[in-house]
Amino acid sequence: METLEQIKSRVEAAVAGAQLTVVPNDSPVAQPSLLVDNAHAVAVAGFLRDDPELQLDYCSNMTGVDWPEAELTEKIKVKQVVDGVEKEVEEVKKTLRPGCLEAVYHLYSMAKKHGPVILRLRTENRADKNHLPSLTPLWRGCEFQEREAYDLFGIVFDGHPDLRRILMWDEFKDHPMRKDYVEPDDYEYEPTPHDELVEKVKAHQAKEASV
Repeated sequence: METLEQIKSRVEAAVAGAQLTVVPNDSPVAQPSLLVDNAHAVAVAGFLRDDPELQLDYCSNMTGVDWPEAELTEKIKVKQVVDGVEKEVEEVKKTLRPGCLEAVYHLYSMAKKHGPVILRLRTENRADKNHLPSLTPLWRGCEFQEREAYDLFGIVFDGHPDLRRILMWDEFKDHPMRKDYVEPDDYEYEPTPHDELVEKVKAHQAKEASV
C-alpha cells in the first residue's frame, strides 16, 4: 500500500480545496493518521473508498476522542548572545491547545487486503461547534458507532440517518466519556453489590430529605 504521504498527495490532487495533515503518533505503535478538514471530509472519504488503488471499502472501527483545552510545554533551542558570544540555549515554550472532539475512522480494503488508513475529523470546539459530517452514508458500519460517539462524547454527525442516543436513555444529560464529566450522585437504588454506589445514593437521599 502507498505511504500516507503519497495518499495525501493524491487526495489533494483529486479533491480540490481539501486540506489534509499527517498526524504523527508518539505511541509504540507509531501509526500516523490523516486529519481532513470538515468541509471536504465526505469527498475525501469517497475518494478513499472508490479509488482503484486503495479501495478502502471497510471501516472496522470508529471512535470518539475528547481533547480538553490544555497548556502544552515544550523545550526549544534558541540562539542568544551571552557575555558577547552567541550561544544556543534551551527555553521552555508554553502554548495553549484549544479543546476539540475528534472522530477517528480505521479503514481497510477487503478487496486489496491492506490497511489501515486512519482518518481523523475534528470539531471546532467542545461546546456549540461540535458538528462533523457523518460518514455512515459511505460506510454503513459506522451507523451505530457514530451514534455511540454522539451519545458518549456529544459529537453531532450531520447527515446521519438516525442520530439518537444508543447506550444512555433519551432524557440523560451530558456525555459520560468526556474527560470533564462529573458523575451524579442520584442514581436510583439497585440491589447490586456496588456498595460504593449505594452509599452515594443514601447520602444524596439524606441531603434531599434535609432540605
